[in-house]
Amino acid sequence: MYDTVEELLQKIRLGEDTTIEFKAVRLKGEKFDLSRDELADEIAAFANTADGVIIFGVDDKTKTVEGVPHAKLDPLETLIREIVNDMIKPSVFVRIVKLSLPDTNGKMLPIIKIDIPRSLFVHKSPGGYFRRLGSSKRELAPDALARLFQQRSQARIIRFDEQPVPGTSTGDLNESLWKRFSYKSADASELVLEKMKIITKDDSGFNRLTVSGVLLCTDSPEKHIYNAIIEAVAYKGSLKDSNYQIDAKTITGPLDYQVNEALKFVKSNMKVKAVKEPGRVDIPQFSMRAVFEAIVNAVAHRDYSLYGSKIRLFMLDDRLEIYSPGTIPNSMTIETLALRQSTRNELITSLLSKCRVSDDTFGTGRQNMMDKRGEGVPIIFHESEKLSGKQPKYQMIDDVELLLTIYSS
Repeated sequence: MYDTVEELLQKIRLGEDTTIEFKAVRLKGEKFDLSRDELADEIAAFANTADGVIIFGVDDKTKTVEGVPHAKLDPLETLIREIVNDMIKPSVFVRIVKLSLPDTNGKMLPIIKIDIPRSLFVHKSPGGYFRRLGSSKRELAPDALARLFQQRSQARIIRFDEQPVPGTSTGDLNESLWKRFSYKSADASELVLEKMKIITKDDSGFNRLTVSGVLLCTDSPEKHIYNAIIEAVAYKGSLKDSNYQIDAKTITGPLDYQVNEALKFVKSNMKVKAVKEPGRVDIPQFSMRAVFEAIVNAVAHRDYSLYGSKIRLFMLDDRLEIYSPGTIPNSMTIETLALRQSTRNELITSLLSKCRVSDDTFGTGRQNMMDKRGEGVPIIFHESEKLSGKQPKYQMIDDVELLLTIYSS
């Protein structure tokens, strides 16, 4: 938004409005003469309303470019990141850009521009809940706040995996990733992407990546959907105690890549015992086929609208635990998980079903990541119980997280 020097200068001449805010950057000693609370309120107001821009280094009254001292560019960027991450709940995605603009004498001065896209969430800042109205912020009245929560909640619940992700563009796509779903279509790339629902138009008419497009067709989904990761930890013993942690990894990347990396993590940390019957027989700690199905189910069916929640995988001597954000979809129950087939994320599961298992060194028995026939949970139960003699256990944690426990052999 306002990405060229000419566009910015024109907007500066016109003054602040619903889409743009100016901030002069002055110092008190070595510290910025800026109210952190006020700035947090203004950023949240943009995120709660529509796409907006804040320019640091422009006086809002005189509309003149004053710049930011070179030595203060990095500290100011750090301050902005601290505010959007720590002072606004949930955190706000912003894009921070350093540019140079001419002052009234034509001298080029450094400024910082932050782009704040309209959010999928409702954000609370130190002063409360705000929206942008003209050139200022206004606190949301209770009825307006209720409507906003309803609108954003519906957008998250109804086909959340097809919703546009603010701040994204087709430039974020990895062509080799999305082309594996296109089957060599003769249509133009943008049309193909729209048909596959990898991109869609937002409220302003701009093409944005969908949640599914980000998760499966970009190299780093976590840049836009912060919770789209797997946190894996292996412990020695049967207690989750950091003093006995033997390995840990934050697994990022496209969802199918995350599945493979999680499998590698389990296999590399898994114990294997041997028995003689009469020859040596290796008995793995866990069935890799069951672990594969469990991890695929976690990334495919978790609730990506739960901000700040991630998949957690814990390996212990006596069990493997996989925590997946979200409740069981579509009125299913714990007891019917092995009997019924349902999904929260239709588009994600459809795309995963087209992802090939290129090297089945884990013995999954699959050609593709998913089959969409509902075989995953029965396989988890059968393969795990055959190995350990104990049936895996599903349970809900506080109605917001599904825990699967697979017992070791």
